[in-house]
Amino acid sequence: MGAMSDSPARLWRALVSADPTRPFVTSYDGLGDRIELSRATLDNWVSKTSNMLVDGFGTQPGDRISLALPPHWQSLAWVLSCWSVGAAAVLSGEGSAPEVAVAGPDRLTEALDSGAEEVVGTSLDPLGLPLREVPPMVTDYTVEVRGHGDHFPAYPVDAAEPALESAGRTLTGAEVVAAGLALAKAWDLGERDRLAVVTAPDAPLDSFGADLAVVTAAIASGVPLVLTPPPAEDGLQRFLDRMGAEGVTVLYGAEPAGDLPFRRVTR
Repeated sequence: MGAMSDSPARLWRALVSADPTRPFVTSYDGLGDRIELSRATLDNWVSKTSNMLVDGFGTQPGDRISLALPPHWQSLAWVLSCWSVGAAAVLSGEGSAPEVAVAGPDRLTEALDSGAEEVVGTSLDPLGLPLREVPPMVTDYTVEVRGHGDHFPAYPVDAAEPALESAGRTLTGAEVVAAGLALAKAWDLGERDRLAVVTAPDAPLDSFGADLAVVTAAIASGVPLVLTPPPAEDGLQRFLDRMGAEGVTVLYGAEPAGDLPFRRVTR
């Protein structure tokens, strides 16, 4: 679904328009709380966030947005918003100060020290509740974003421009898409699959791969994601029941070990 010259934003828009109501991400937190977002619902967050970036912060193509976030549905909204406005998502702390720094509650000090012109904090609450405490100079994402428009006009994003900085590398939009297409092919992902990504709730965003190819592979193949922490020591059966209820067919992550009723994939 898409040529090598595609940008990640175009790939995402094609997925949403193909079947807006299909689930794209189901997210579990450490307490087992669950939220499921359809492609259209996540895209609504992407549109609002993109409008907040452009109208609220003056973000322009070529800007850099630091994302000190774990694997989470809000993190996906931020990544897709960066790509929608033509900004580079920055996953590492190297390089010059970003224009915008985004962080969860436990990494706000790091974001404030980054030299960014704008610092955004997000509670990472499953339901998108506000931050419990908002430090000075920090914008509360879920409060601020609600006031922005539900539709974001398609930007003429150049796939040859930087879209991702991670692990000392800068990838263009075309390279990000190519990595996702290659991974979808290597993992033989099809629309009937559902991919579980098993990571700790405080893991870094590059748990999706330094090139975020796990995300773009899901977009390219139309496969819903299930984000879940690994099971507790005595919780394997509960984990298996949960994955069964979600219809998971493919599992990515080091845990849980052992012979499980899923196709396991690695990179």
